Amino acid sequence: MIDKLDASLRFHQEALNLRARRQEVLSTNIAHADTPNFKARDFDFSNALTQAVDRGRQSQSLSMAGTSSRHIAGQAQTGTEAELMYRTPNQSSIDGNTVEMDVERVNFADNAMRYEANLTVLSSKIKSLLSAIQ
Repeated sequence: MIDKLDASLRFHQEALNLRARRQEVLSTNIAHADTPNFKARDFDFSNALTQAVDRGRQSQSLSMAGTSSRHIAGQAQTGTEAELMYRTPNQSSIDGNTVEMDVERVNFADNAMRYEANLTVLSSKIKSLLSAIQ
């Protein structure tokens, strides 16, 4: 039963984790807009989400080694780290910085809106599961 609940919510969990990670990357780009030779970075969200969900289905985990029989056995999940790529600027700057504030602001706002949408969908899914249980 728990496995089915986990599987039904895994997609939304991974989407929220990746949206939060992308928000961090975009805010880092914005914060370094005036830093000479800073290279703007981003990642392909849809590709990263597909890989994260596939990793979850395969349930890759790392086992921890114990040196005593009294140690508690544990499993560690592998992280959902997206591959960061450098963004190619539309217009180059003299100081070598590739951050374009208009592009970053649009991406930041779009990602924030999609994060809120994912959160709303997940919240409604949990509410419907709770009402089905009651």
